[in-house]
Formats: sequence, structure tokens, C-alpha cells
Amino acid sequence: MIKFVSTRGGGEPQNFEQVLLSGLAPDGGLYVPESWPQIDIAALKGKSYQDVAEAVMYPYVEGCIPRKAFRAMIDETYSAFRHEDVVPLHKIHGNLYALELFHGPTIAFKDVALQFLGRLFDYVLTKRNQRVTIVGATSGDTGSAAIEGCRHSKRVQIFILHPHGRVSDVQRRQMTTVDAPNVHNIALQGNFDDCQDMVKAMFNDPAFRADLKLSAVNSINWARIMAQIVYYFTASLSLDAPASFVVPTGNFGNVFAAYCAQQMGLPVKTLAISTNRNDILTRFFETGEMKQEGVEASISPSMDIQISSNFERYLFDLLGRDAEALKALMQQFKETGSFKLKPEHMHKARSQFRAFKADDSETLDIIKSVYDQYGYMLDPHTAVGMKGAITMAEESEGPVIGLACAHPAKFPDAVQKATGVYPELPAHLADLFARAEHVEILPNQLARVQQFIRGKV
Repeated sequence: MIKFVSTRGGGEPQNFEQVLLSGLAPDGGLYVPESWPQIDIAALKGKSYQDVAEAVMYPYVEGCIPRKAFRAMIDETYSAFRHEDVVPLHKIHGNLYALELFHGPTIAFKDVALQFLGRLFDYVLTKRNQRVTIVGATSGDTGSAAIEGCRHSKRVQIFILHPHGRVSDVQRRQMTTVDAPNVHNIALQGNFDDCQDMVKAMFNDPAFRADLKLSAVNSINWARIMAQIVYYFTASLSLDAPASFVVPTGNFGNVFAAYCAQQMGLPVKTLAISTNRNDILTRFFETGEMKQEGVEASISPSMDIQISSNFERYLFDLLGRDAEALKALMQQFKETGSFKLKPEHMHKARSQFRAFKADDSETLDIIKSVYDQYGYMLDPHTAVGMKGAITMAEESEGPVIGLACAHPAKFPDAVQKATGVYPELPAHLADLFARAEHVEILPNQLARVQQFIRGKV
């Protein structure tokens, strides 16, 4: 059985069930596997998405969930996606591809993990005869996917915080129009980092955490990362040569899943990130310094982040799994808003990742040029990633895959501004703007948010 340890070194190693239900480690760290299972790549060639998902994920849950029950959850989850390949690989031109991750119910990549996570919660909670309170922060897409995954659960109360006025209308309505007794939307008067800090503060309040049996759906929960590893395998398996991946990045969770795939034996030529104007991660790879600046609103709002919580998992490996060194860095970042790594660490980091960025103007130009030249429509987040993917495809002879993280109709204003075409929502969301909204606007005050949550549980 694979056990999981906290990046900050506290506590005993935990099994998958414990990690799933706790989300964040009690010492404030994030859980990572003690070791990386190695996958027989050749044995997966020609297999379905569901077969690959079982092979890639089961080593992490073995000993907690029987294989037959685990496979049933996989089949149930991905049968609800609108494409038979679940996440099809679309060839744009030459060696440039888009991995379409938006064929789930909320038309964004978060569905791939969160529709599965809801079923994992149901299985484990039923087995234990327990209930949990999920609190999560979203910059737009996590919230709707988490709500969709948990809305039918009788053992979960879910509270999602989004930054008031800083998500698209479609993103907001996908959350606030869900009318279910266990679903609660909070529009926090602040930015996404404020929402994320609020969630972490609730987890770091021992009495509140214990009383409400808090759990997490954000990518701080290992199960989220685990489910995202799968599509890097399926994309690579559909090609004849090792691919490069370019991932539009805010919280570093999606690209960390690609890093995990590498550690599990997947041949990857190059991994790259691409950020919008909130470019803390790109600046880190350029300068070696992680330095927090103010969050600026952009046309790719899901990436308007300055505190990339999943980066801690990568740092833990980069520092040789030295929990004390990591803890010191994270404390320094909390106190001063910055830290700088040693040259030897940055040499290793730059050998593992490339970094790009695209401001709003460049993002619109990319949406327009890809649509005009190839008839393929990008949402603004996908376009940020395509900035790096296009550059790398021109340099490389091997396949370069940009991750298409959301359906263009999720951000119609930006797409229409770039192309002159207003992208229509898929049929199952066609009446979204006619549905009633359910949301509570709250100040950025921990006590006030906790009071609201206690009053609903």
C-alpha cells in the first residue's frame, strides 16, 4: 500500500482514505506519495481512457478500495462525458495539438478530477458511515465542477468561495444556479488568493476543522492531482513519439500532475507552463525568486493567482524532500511575500520546466490567429498556454500539446472580442441564464464566513 506524507514533515504517513478526507495535512502541508508507482506504458497502448485511468490510479488507492468498486466509479464518472475518448486530442496544425479537457458537465478541465472525486467521497463516507463539510476556493472552474460532483451526495455539505465580481458570468451561474440543499455559494469580497487563504485558515483552525469535519476539493487534495495524471498518459499513448506539454498555469496543480506522470515513467520531452499577467510562476523560473505581487484582473480569470498552493508539492521534491528546508521557505514567503532558491536548485528546476507568459493583448491575438488560420476556437486560458505551445512547435520536431482547459463558451466575451464570433453553450447549458441564482455575498472576514458555515451545517 502506498502511504502519503506531508510536505512539511509532520505526523505519521497516511493511507489514501485518510488523505482523501483530510485534504490539507494537519501541519499545513500538502500530501504527496512516499514513492512513485511505475506504470508499464507498453501494456496500455490502444487501451480505453477508463482502462488507463484504472492502471494509473489504482496503485494509490490499493488497500483502501477494492479494484472492482474502483473501476465501477471510473466507468460511471466518464460515461457522463460528451466525447467517447473523454479527453480527445485534436490536431491543430503540423505538430501542434490541443488536448480537449472540456467535455465534462461543466465544460472545464476540473470535471475530469472532480466528477470522480465526488464518487470517491460517497464511497468512502458510506463505508465509514461519516459525513463531511467540504470548503473550497475557486477562481471560476473548480467550484462548478465540485458542486456538480457533490450535489447529489447525502453525506456532504459543500461550501464554495469565489471572488465577488471576478469570475465570468457563465462560471458564476454554473455555481449559483444549482438548487440543492447541500450546496452553498459564497461570493467573498476579495480576490482568489483571499478565498484560498480563507479556506486554509479554516483548515488551520483545529476546533472548527474537527467540529465540522472539514474536507477539501481544491487541488490541495491529492485525489484531484491523481485523477489529472491520467490524461497525460492517454494523450502520450495516442502518439508515436514522446510529447511536450504546455499547461496554462495559475495554481500549478494541472502541470504538477504532468510532473507526477513523468515520475511514474511516462516519457515526456519537455514540460512547460504559461501564465497570464499574474506571472509569479514564470518570474520564478526566469529569476529564481518567488515574489508575490498584487493580483490583476485579466480575461483569463481562473489564472488570476499569486499564491500557487500546489507549487509546494514540487518544491518538496526540488529540495530533495527536505521538509525542514521547505517549511522554512514557506514561512519566509508567508512573512515577507518572497523567497529565493539556490543556484543548484534553479538549475534543476529549469532543466525540468520551461516558462512562458501572455498578457491580455497577446491572448486575444492568439485566439484570433488560431481561429483565422485553422478554424479552431480557443478560450482565453487555453490561448495563454498556446503562446508557449506555438513557440515550442516551431522549435521542435516532436509533438507539442497545449492543454485546452475550458470550452470557449465559458468565456464568450473574450472569444467574441478576438474572433467576432459568439461561442454558444452546449445544449445541456443552453438555459443557464434563465435559471435562478443562490449566493451569499460575505466580507473577507474569517469569523463572518465561519459563522455562516456553522449556521448551515
